[in-house]
Amino acid sequence: MSPAFRTIALIGKYKSPEIAESLMSLAEFLRSRGVDVLVEEGTADLVGADGFPVVSYASIGERADLAIVLGGDGSMLTAARKLAESDVPLVGVNQGRLGFMTDLARDDMLDGMTDLLEGKFKGEQRFLLDASVRRGDAVLFQTQALNDVVVNKGDLGRMIEFAVSIDGEFIYNQRSDGLIIATPTGSTAYALSANGPILHPSVPGIALVPLCPHALSNRPITVSDDSRIEIVLHAPHRARVHADGQEKFELEAGDRVSVARSGRSIRFLHPLGYSYFAMLREKLHWSETPRSY
Repeated sequence: MSPAFRTIALIGKYKSPEIAESLMSLAEFLRSRGVDVLVEEGTADLVGADGFPVVSYASIGERADLAIVLGGDGSMLTAARKLAESDVPLVGVNQGRLGFMTDLARDDMLDGMTDLLEGKFKGEQRFLLDASVRRGDAVLFQTQALNDVVVNKGDLGRMIEFAVSIDGEFIYNQRSDGLIIATPTGSTAYALSANGPILHPSVPGIALVPLCPHALSNRPITVSDDSRIEIVLHAPHRARVHADGQEKFELEAGDRVSVARSGRSIRFLHPLGYSYFAMLREKLHWSETPRSY
């Protein structure tokens, strides 16, 4: 029987040579099943490719039917943002610690790949955010994020002040360490540690989560994913905007940060037995018996 995917790209965790054994084991397994295997060039620089074709992300987008990421959530974020324009679906093998987006455990990797190649999986779309920074009439920075866009105080030790508007309507002035704007995917990341809500991936919403607000009445709020959020930094403050913790831009007073749902999305492939709530129970240790000390 022909595999469900003819060409599969392998992407490894950044600067993690310990993935070499798992990655080469997976590459050999896929080749034995009649799959054409590609190895992302940064991964190959780190762990080698053992004769498999070495390709760029652009080439993966053009040639691959699927990308398998060996790493943690950070590795999945990088791959998702770089492949967002190509519609290449992603599967994650957890080589990290927590792994909300990497479904397959390293020890179960080959069993999971067998099911995948037999078409035993279910797909799920996750939307991204488009973010831009405008200074006067000029757009100085543009990027995308799968998890979150964060405006924070950067290297400064003091709070920043900014105005927040949604769809052109002024919402509030806030004095805080910053603001997280999170997708449902990102609701279990930085936003969760800041007491934001967990949003199921099917929820069409964007969470706004203040970071250590001066006023305790500044609470997290979820708005429609059709919303356009704008943040204007007040004088004399300086700040920084981050996208998925991987891209950043230094903000000056008066800069306008605009965030909205992107027209692009990422498709994750999950094992047939995947359950979002089961994943939360495992990762967040829900329902465990309390320890006694």
